Amino acid sequence: MNRKSIPVDDLGTRFHHLWNSQWFLLTAGDFTTRDFNTMTVSWGSLGVMWNRPVAQVVVRPVRHTFGFLERHATFTLCAFPERYHEALVLLGSKSGYDGDKIAESGLTPQGASVVAAPVFAEAELVLECRKIYSDDFNPARFLDPSIASNYPNKDYHRIYFGEIVAIAGTDKYRRTDGGATLPDGTS
Repeated sequence: MNRKSIPVDDLGTRFHHLWNSQWFLLTAGDFTTRDFNTMTVSWGSLGVMWNRPVAQVVVRPVRHTFGFLERHATFTLCAFPERYHEALVLLGSKSGYDGDKIAESGLTPQGASVVAAPVFAEAELVLECRKIYSDDFNPARFLDPSIASNYPNKDYHRIYFGEIVAIAGTDKYRRTDGGATLPDGTS
C-alpha cells in the first residue's frame, strides 16, 4: 500500500465509519521479537485527551490480545480497503491462542515507523500509539442501564488511551481543504 506520513491535523476521514463499518485491526506487541497479536475492533474513538491526539480502544480480558496490550507499551490501529473485509472477519472471530490466524488471514505484518507494535503492508491507514492510560469499566458507573446487556458474562472491557505518535495513510485520508476557517476569517 502506498502510504505517506500524515500530520495529525491533516487527518481527514469519517471516524464513525472507520469504527462502525470499516473496522480496525488492533495490534499490540513487538514486531522485532515476533511477540504480537492482532484482533479486529469496531468499538473505540479518536480525539484529544490531556492535550494530545489519542486513540481509545477497549479490550475484554478474555481476549488473547489483552495480554499483549498489558505487556507492551505500544499498539497500532490499521484500516484496510474493502477487499480485506474477510481477513478482518477471520481476525476478529478466531483466537491467536488457537494458531497462527495472521498467516491464515493472508495479511503481511511489518515494522511500524515509530512504535514496536507492527502494522500491516495492506493497510491504507495506520495509527501508531503509545499507551498513556488504562482502566477497567465499572458497571456501577453505567448511566444507561441498557449498556449492561453487552456484558452477560460480566467480562467488562479495559479501556486504553494511546497517544497517536505517527499516522500514515493513502491520499484519501489526508485533508485537502486547508483546514477549517473560523467565523472571524482566520484558520
